[in-house]
Amino acid sequence: MNIHEYQAKEILKKYGVKIGEGIMAETPEAAYEAAKKLQETTGTQLWAVKAQIHAGGRGKGKIVGTEYRGVMIAKNLDEVKEKASQILGGTLVTIQTGPEGKFVSKVLVGADIYYKGANEPKEYYVSILLDRTKKCNVIIASTEGGMDIEEVAASHPEKLLKEWVDPINGFQPYQARKLAFGLGLTGNAFKEFVTFITRLYKAYVGSDAALIEINPMLKTSDDQILAVDAKISIDDNALYRQPELAAYRDVNEEDPLEVEAGENNLNYVKLDGNVGCMVNGAGLAMATMDVIKLSGGEPANFLDVGGGANAKTVEAGFRIILKDPNVKAILINIFGGIVRCDRVANGVVEAYKAIGDIKVPIIVRLQGTNAEEGAKIINESGLKVRSAVALKDAANLVKEAMAGAI
Repeated sequence: MNIHEYQAKEILKKYGVKIGEGIMAETPEAAYEAAKKLQETTGTQLWAVKAQIHAGGRGKGKIVGTEYRGVMIAKNLDEVKEKASQILGGTLVTIQTGPEGKFVSKVLVGADIYYKGANEPKEYYVSILLDRTKKCNVIIASTEGGMDIEEVAASHPEKLLKEWVDPINGFQPYQARKLAFGLGLTGNAFKEFVTFITRLYKAYVGSDAALIEINPMLKTSDDQILAVDAKISIDDNALYRQPELAAYRDVNEEDPLEVEAGENNLNYVKLDGNVGCMVNGAGLAMATMDVIKLSGGEPANFLDVGGGANAKTVEAGFRIILKDPNVKAILINIFGGIVRCDRVANGVVEAYKAIGDIKVPIIVRLQGTNAEEGAKIINESGLKVRSAVALKDAANLVKEAMAGAI
C-alpha cells in the first residue's frame, strides 16, 4: 500500500527520524496559513509547495495546461497561496503517472531548511527494501541525492552503496558507520547520519514497510541530517496488524477497478492488453497470461478468483473485466480441485444472464473435477460462450477471437 509523503513523514517522526517540517493543505487558504505557521515556528523565508500524489518525479512533472511543476518554491506567503491554487485541483503528469496524470487534491507546504550554518548543504539518497535474492533487507545509499536512482544505477553504479542486514542479528552500529564513511560524512554530520539511518531502519521494520525511500536526504549547512522527501510503501499482507497505517489508504489514488475487485475479495491487477482473463490460482493465472501472449493477444489483467469460485465471484469478475474498454475477448481458465467445474459452469451461465448483452467473445476452459459436465452446461446454455477442456484448445479459441472468427 502506497501512502502520501506527508503521511510517510508522520511515520518517520514517530520513530525519531528527523524530517523537513511541513503541513498538509487542501485549499490555497490553508496553504497560506500553513506557511505562516512554519514561518513562526522555524523562521523560514522560503517554502516548498509539493503536490501529494502516489507517484515519483513530481519536481519534473507539470500541471496540465500550466507551466507549474509538482514541486514549486515560494518566496513569500502570497506566493505560497498562488502556487497552491495552481497545483490544487490540477492534473499532474510525471514520468510515473503516464500521460493521463493524477488529480491533485492535497499539497504539502514545507519549510526550506537547507541553509542554517556556514557549510555547503548536500543531498544524498537512502532507501531500505527487501533483497529477495539474498533473502534479507538491504540499505542502499548514494551521494547522488535528488536524482532518479535509476539514472545513477545506470550511469554511475559505483556510487551506489549497499549494506545487507542479517535477519537474525538485525542492523548493527558498525554498518551504520560503514555507510557514513562511504558517503564521505565527517564530524557532526557523521554522528547525525548514524542516528538517522538506525532510526530509519527501525521505522522500516516497525511499520512493516516494503520500501522506504528518502530522496533527498539532506545534510544542512549546519551538519544536520534529515529527510526532505519520503516515500513509504507498506506490505499489504501486514496491514491486519497495522490498523493505524491501514487508515492512511487513499483509494482515490488507486485504480478504481482494483478497488472494486478488492471489495469483492478478488485479486486483480489491470494491465494494458486486450484479452481479459479470470482464473483460480495465481500460478494458473500466470500460465494463462502466457497462453494469451502465445495466441497473439495481450493480457488485459491478472484476475484470481480464488479456490472457492461461485456465481457471485464470477459475476463480479465479469463486471470488472468488462469495464475495461480495451478488452476484446475473455478467457476463463478454471481448474476444478476444491471447486467442481460444473458449479463454475453454472456460475458462468448465471453471471452471463445477470449481466446481459455481453458483446465480447468468451472462452471457458474447465479442467479437473466434473470438467466434462461443466463443458456440457456451457455448450447447451444457448449463450455466446465457447468451451474448451485442453489448454491448447483454449489457446486456439483465443487466437480465433483475436482474428474475429468468433
